[in-house]
Amino acid sequence: MREFSGFPKQTLPFLQKLGRNNQREWFNDHKQEYETYVREPAFAFIEEMAPKLKTLSSHFHAIAKKSGGSLMRVYRDTRFSKDKTPYKTNIGIQFRHQLGKDVHAPGFYLHIENSGCFIGAGIWHPESKTLGKIRNFIADNPASWSALKEQTEFSTQFELAGDSLKRAPKGFTPDHPLIEDLKRKDFIALKSFDCSQINRSDFTDFVMDGFQATDQLMRYLCTAVEVNY
Repeated sequence: MREFSGFPKQTLPFLQKLGRNNQREWFNDHKQEYETYVREPAFAFIEEMAPKLKTLSSHFHAIAKKSGGSLMRVYRDTRFSKDKTPYKTNIGIQFRHQLGKDVHAPGFYLHIENSGCFIGAGIWHPESKTLGKIRNFIADNPASWSALKEQTEFSTQFELAGDSLKRAPKGFTPDHPLIEDLKRKDFIALKSFDCSQINRSDFTDFVMDGFQATDQLMRYLCTAVEVNY
C-alpha cells in the first residue's frame, strides 16, 4: 500500500502547465511529471480512502488502478466536443456504487483543479428511468427530502447543483411545492474548498468529513433508485 502524505506542491502547477501546453507531444515529454505529481499521489489517496469509506458504506468502491478504477482518465473524449484538446486539466476521483458501471451511478466525488476544488456526492446525469425513480420518490417522500436539505451539517457545507428543466417534468404540476427539485436533471451536492487543503497529510480525513455530511442525501438517493447503501 502506498503512503499518502498529501498531494505534492507541484500538483496544481503541473495541471496549470498542462493547460497551457495541452498537446500530445508536450504531455509525452512530461509523462513522468504526471506520474509523480498526479497519478501516484492520487492512487495513494484512493488506497487510504478505501478503509475510511467502508465506515460510511460498504457498497462504494475505492480502486487504485489505471483503467476502470476510481481515478478518472486524463484523456478527454473529444468526439462530440468543439474543444479538441486531448487532456483534462483536472484530477477527478469518483467512488462509485458497486452496482454502477460509470459516472452516472450514485457516487462520492473529488475534483481538483486550479480554477476550483470541490467535494461532491449524488447522481450526475442519471438515465431517464433512474431520474423518474428519484422524482417519484421525492414526490412520495417530501418530508424526508426537505429534512435532509435542511440538516445543519449538510446545509452549511453543501449546495445542490447541476442542470434542471425549464418546465415541470411530465406528471408533475408547475405549482408542486417541490417543483424546483423535481425539475432537476442532476441530483448532486457540491462543497467548494481551498485547494491548499490537498497538500495536507490529513486530506483524506477532510474529504471523509465532507462525505459524512452527505450521508442522508446518499442514503435517500440509493433508496430511491433501489440499491443498497
